[in-house]
Amino acid sequence: MAASAYGADETDNFINAPSAPQMRAASAKGSGGNRNNSSNAEDLRKSTYWNPQKNSSGAPAFFDPSNEKLYEAYSQLHTLAQEFDKPFDSPAVLVVGHQTDGKSALVEALMGFQFNHVGGGTKTRRPIAINMKYNHNCVEPRCYLVKDDTLGKEEELSLPELQAFIESENARLEQENSFWAKDIVVKIEYKYCPNLTIIDTPGLISAAPGRKFNGMQQQSRMVENLVRAKMQNPDYIILCLEDNSDWSNATTRKAVMECDPDLRRTVVVSTKFDTRIPQFARAADVEMFMHPPRHLLDSPAMLGGGPFFTSVPSGRVGLSRDSMFRSNDHFREAVVQREQADIVELERRLDRRLEPSERARSGLSQLRHFLERLLQQRYLDNVPTIVPVLEREHRHASNKLEETVGELADMNQDKLKEKGRQFYQHFLEKIPELLRGTLAAPPRVFGETLSHEHIRGGAFVSNDGRPVNSENPIPNAEMRLFGGAQYHRALEEFRQIVGEVQCPQVSREDIINACGVDEVHDGVNYTRTACVIAVSRAKDTFEPFVHQLGFRLAHIARRMLPVAMYLLQKEGRILSGHEVFLKKIGSSFAKFVDQRVKECQEKCREDLLSTTNFVTWSLHSGNKSGLRSVLHPDARVDEKNSYGGATSGMSSSSSRDLAKVNPKDQKLMDLVENTLWNRNMKEVTLDVVDLLVRQIYSGIRTYVVQSVELKFNCFFLMPLLNDFSHHLRNEMEDAFDVNLDLVFNVKNVRLALEERQQKLEAELEQMEHIQSKFASIHSQLEVHSGASPATVAAAQAARNGTSFRTAADREMQISSDSVKAAQEMEAGIAHAKEQFAHYSPTNAGVRQQGKTMNSPGTVQSGKSGIRGILSPRNI
Repeated sequence: MAASAYGADETDNFINAPSAPQMRAASAKGSGGNRNNSSNAEDLRKSTYWNPQKNSSGAPAFFDPSNEKLYEAYSQLHTLAQEFDKPFDSPAVLVVGHQTDGKSALVEALMGFQFNHVGGGTKTRRPIAINMKYNHNCVEPRCYLVKDDTLGKEEELSLPELQAFIESENARLEQENSFWAKDIVVKIEYKYCPNLTIIDTPGLISAAPGRKFNGMQQQSRMVENLVRAKMQNPDYIILCLEDNSDWSNATTRKAVMECDPDLRRTVVVSTKFDTRIPQFARAADVEMFMHPPRHLLDSPAMLGGGPFFTSVPSGRVGLSRDSMFRSNDHFREAVVQREQADIVELERRLDRRLEPSERARSGLSQLRHFLERLLQQRYLDNVPTIVPVLEREHRHASNKLEETVGELADMNQDKLKEKGRQFYQHFLEKIPELLRGTLAAPPRVFGETLSHEHIRGGAFVSNDGRPVNSENPIPNAEMRLFGGAQYHRALEEFRQIVGEVQCPQVSREDIINACGVDEVHDGVNYTRTACVIAVSRAKDTFEPFVHQLGFRLAHIARRMLPVAMYLLQKEGRILSGHEVFLKKIGSSFAKFVDQRVKECQEKCREDLLSTTNFVTWSLHSGNKSGLRSVLHPDARVDEKNSYGGATSGMSSSSSRDLAKVNPKDQKLMDLVENTLWNRNMKEVTLDVVDLLVRQIYSGIRTYVVQSVELKFNCFFLMPLLNDFSHHLRNEMEDAFDVNLDLVFNVKNVRLALEERQQKLEAELEQMEHIQSKFASIHSQLEVHSGASPATVAAAQAARNGTSFRTAADREMQISSDSVKAAQEMEAGIAHAKEQFAHYSPTNAGVRQQGKTMNSPGTVQSGKSGIRGILSPRNI
């Protein structure tokens, strides 16, 4: 049966080559061993390999023409999913491996001809989805390419043109040092290729550690992310390639098991088997490698029951001196001969014939046959689920097409103005809603914690550029807030941080420089000195905080724009396709926010200037007993006596009056004398001036915190709630009157809508074509399963307005198909049993229906009784 992978005509090309039994006999004769005749299973294997059964058309029985509809439907489904970014896909074989594991060479050997860009390094930078279709009329490969701008339409290319396109894409991406996850979709029709859909992915990169390899490490992450995203598709069969002699060294399997931990949809393949065989010194080594323990492969549920072993001869097809093969026929011949040589060498080293189960996993032809059978089974399993998915997507695309046609009809000026007014009115309703508080938007998406707010909106920093942290925790700092809640948290942080800012230390140098010389005497007025120092320190400290608060609140306000757009989109009120109009509203909102922030900052600076230009003691000195604290603790005089003592001390100049002053008053007189005239400051003078500075500074700080918070609430928050609506209406109406086409970008929007309409129409056309094929296939499956005719689904589809034929038409077609299917059913069952018989390890044929066949050469049966009668002739 394996030779059917290349077709019946391929056997004639190799008729003169030494047969496998002849090569084994020669090997046995050379080694002096005697071998028995082939067993029945071996005879069956040889007969199916070299002389495949043929159907009525003369083609190999496995490629029954009735399968064509099934393969073509899934091929078109894959193209549809890739081109229009659909949430579904068709089953396919995803080839995953590291660089130099032989991925592209294996794909070419499965196809029967060379076309890919093969070589060392990262050659494949974009996945290549190859929809292979057996066509016995195509002596040379017929290649069809689905380009990125053709809306799923196929373009026939010659093989050199296809090779040039793939190499140019890889070269372009290599120059950009990037990878692209979108598949290059290729359809191949050829008499020697199987019915498979294979996706060749970029090779995984094992980058060396270290800074000098940062570029390679980045490429490794890019490739791994691309391949992982592909492997997460549950419809894909993962072909995991391993190039090693020790199964415990899981290179590719480690990446595969991140997406398929149990390897339930993974086929493990050991590549370059011809280089592996000479490494085995004993038969036990061969046995260990071909029958690895389950714990080494990390999964007892591996698809296929065990690894496959393949070899592909190296060399390229061409006429140059470096080419190893002159034609694709020569290449295919070398592939088969390589497989024969591997089998002979294996049996020589094992000193026995391979068991049927071992032979079923040895060689490229066996892998090819297994994959084709497995993929066909997946195709059949997925048919019942594909039909409703296509119906749903068809309805969705039809609704989008209706919306697009409606938007094109609404592209006149009056309707555009009406739509614009309705939209900005809804937008104006969302800004107050966000400020007052709402749960309609998810905080995990739009909220910001305080640390994130510091990164994006700026933190409060001191004059030396260091962030200022509050001694007490900020309320709700770890919560993700937006809108009014975030605004309130920012003001609370400003209140705490600025309220905790202490006056810088006053030094003697500061005091002396602030004293100077008066115009009428050379005495010192330390009260004036304290005022000069305090207002200078306060202005330098508090003015940057005003700017920082304004920038932070502007950031919080601007963040409400995407939240408001999200709410409108959630309610179905967004204007899709009118990006210029939406940007106009966004720019108007940002402009309004910036204007109000600047106005608030200017008003806050005016307040700060007024309180730092002139000191009002009733405002700036909050604690009038502060001076008393610097005196000696025993000097407990009331304010009146202290004031009187100071007056008498200043007014009396005679020695007689001084002699009458008691010792307590003398201390106060000495203090006042030092503070009024003496430039040689004592410690008590420094303490008094420092205390005055701190009192004045504290008064300014309290006033600034209250004033700034009041100003932003009145001149920033309130205008957002009350004045923005008037501002936006005036600006948008003026824009409507000046140039409506510029506001809505009518020309580009119309072109975009027409392009979307064209794409949706093409999508619906292809989907309807695929729907009809899958509906027909599904109907046949229902008939074969013994169920009632599939008229219910057709009637339901007709009621839903889909593109399926009416129930009466399908009923007539089903009756005709039922007669034909009944005639072929019995022959199909016998044919399927005969094909699967030699792949069972016990050679006992197909097991009972409804049970799982875990032999590597068989395919797992589903729960339905359909599987037992689904031979290729029944589809």
